Amino acid sequence: MAKHISVMLDRCIDLLTPSIQATQNPVVVDATLGLGGHSEALLEKFPQLTLIGIDRDPEALALATARLSKYAGRFLPVHAVYDEILEVITSLGFKKVNGILFDLGISSMQVDESERGFSYSIEAPLDMRMDRSQGQSAADLVNNASRDELIRILRQYGEERFAPRIVDAIIRERELKPLNSTSFLAELVKENIPAATRRTGGNPAKRTFQALRIAVNDELGALTRALPDSMSALVVGGRLVVMSFQSLEDKIVKELFVKSTTSGTPRGLPVEIPELAAKFALVIKSSEKATDSEVETNPRAQSVRLRAIERRAA
Repeated sequence: MAKHISVMLDRCIDLLTPSIQATQNPVVVDATLGLGGHSEALLEKFPQLTLIGIDRDPEALALATARLSKYAGRFLPVHAVYDEILEVITSLGFKKVNGILFDLGISSMQVDESERGFSYSIEAPLDMRMDRSQGQSAADLVNNASRDELIRILRQYGEERFAPRIVDAIIRERELKPLNSTSFLAELVKENIPAATRRTGGNPAKRTFQALRIAVNDELGALTRALPDSMSALVVGGRLVVMSFQSLEDKIVKELFVKSTTSGTPRGLPVEIPELAAKFALVIKSSEKATDSEVETNPRAQSVRLRAIERRAA
């Protein structure tokens, strides 16, 4: 397994620090625990902190729990999808939390473990489930979904303009035998994208694999449900920090943050109507990228967009 490097680690800690330091017994939720890099840094810096670590991947959860074992009692690992965040918080006996962190997308561990089927460059079973104990795999999806559904998935989640050509090729092949191989699917995609397009933009299978992964794990649906619940779980002064790695995720975050920080008072009125005032304020005006030096050290940081919001009223 390649060395795990947490993206924008110092910046995330800086953004969460004011809300953590505002109370004697702060609680923070790492909603995408992964291998626990961000959580470890937070627990190390703030001895009074209780941290709830959520992950849907049992293997990642086990590794992070072992890594953070010295913080037993302050680190509370939970196997769940992050759209269950309110249930997780209340089940542990908390009403509100001081900070929440999302590090979205696929983890480096999931990519590095070939048998997980996330990578288009490594031969493996076509799985892509973040939790292999439940749900349909990518193989189930490509072998059973209708043509229209597969085209919708590739267009909506992968922004793949050659979706019909790719899907027609998938259907032709699956009528001969089931598609169960990552490398076979990657080559099939490549063969059905025009040569001129293949010469730019990296591996031509990237968009298809992203689309299938998002669909298999309902990533955008879970995010759309999780963000409003996360914001409602914050104390006044609490902060939500979100790192996105592709435009579809970032669009969901951006639109909700803009809506939540916009007053409902009609324009032209001389005073703010208190009950229509925005309850949240942006901590970062737009979004932030990783520094050039971090990208050089950790190429995964190349596409990150970081946004943060703070609760200002109950």
